[in-house]
Amino acid sequence: MQDNATLTGTLRGLQLFDIAESIDLQRLQSIIGTIPRREPAFRHPAPDYVRFERPPITQTIGTQRMMGADVEVRIRYFDYGVASIELKIPFRAGWHELLKLANGWMLSPDMETFAEQILRGALAKTGETLIKPHEKWISEDYYIVQVDPVRQGDANLSAEDLLRDRGEEIAQLVRGETQTLSAGERLEVLQSSISYYPTDLLVVAWVAAFLYDTPQGATPTVDLLEYANTQLLEFRYYDEVLTKVLSDVYKQLEHRHTMWARWKMARQAETLNTIRLDFEELAERTENAIKFLSDMFNARLYRLAAARIGVSDYRSLVTEKLNTARDLYESMVNEFHQGRAFFLELMVVVILLVEIMFLFWHKPV
Repeated sequence: MQDNATLTGTLRGLQLFDIAESIDLQRLQSIIGTIPRREPAFRHPAPDYVRFERPPITQTIGTQRMMGADVEVRIRYFDYGVASIELKIPFRAGWHELLKLANGWMLSPDMETFAEQILRGALAKTGETLIKPHEKWISEDYYIVQVDPVRQGDANLSAEDLLRDRGEEIAQLVRGETQTLSAGERLEVLQSSISYYPTDLLVVAWVAAFLYDTPQGATPTVDLLEYANTQLLEFRYYDEVLTKVLSDVYKQLEHRHTMWARWKMARQAETLNTIRLDFEELAERTENAIKFLSDMFNARLYRLAAARIGVSDYRSLVTEKLNTARDLYESMVNEFHQGRAFFLELMVVVILLVEIMFLFWHKPV
């Protein structure tokens, strides 16, 4: 591949926000008037059931001005309370210019602010569809560089040749770097690649992904990458919630357990158990959503993305805290029952003593 080759494609910035416990998609659909598709629409052979179980709702915002460029904006709402704002611009550039463009987007402090303003403006009309909205949003960002197939002679450049000739630039793109990476680091990055046809390629990293495919062929892959990031955001949210709750529980357990404290412990245990059940519901949604990918190419693609983006790590972290929460819940409930049993036994003793006192009080002399 020539050094001065001109590349065309699309640069996407995904800004995701956890805005509520859940979103009423049916009500949202009636407000914005869109019809959800059972996405993603895979281009290669796939059974009819290979679709999202709960299709998100997409709201098209249109073209907005950002960082001196016209950016195409859309919002996608997921039923578990996540909103994803996609900022998209086409590009026509060489490798060096593309590296600078992508790096500028990834390091820009204005991306999140711009996306949040867009979302809050949209929620002015659709905010009533949020169920238990969060006062404080947590956010996640991800970037996708989609490059159109490059013609080389009578055919498109293969993924194998692209990796051989431009592996250095691809590694820089997905790491958000403008400087050359070491040979070892470059090799580590490029190991996270996957292809279905000889002329398509996906390289996934924590901050960004490189996608070599046609715009139509790239669509389902973009959807799966976005979906993986929504799951990462959900697990991050529950990690923060569990961390705070467990910290509060530990503080309570450090105090001396008076009788009244043991009765309060029942309410604290119930709160802890409620959060545990909420997470189990989230996990069930996650399993149901990715079950359709079982034993297929896209299952491997999703697992690769989930591992590289950090979904698997956060899920393991939350699962460990959940196990701790379960153990604490059982311990707190047992302590409550012991306290209640002691109180009841004490009351029985008091009643017996009172009866004995009355018996001797009224006994004839």
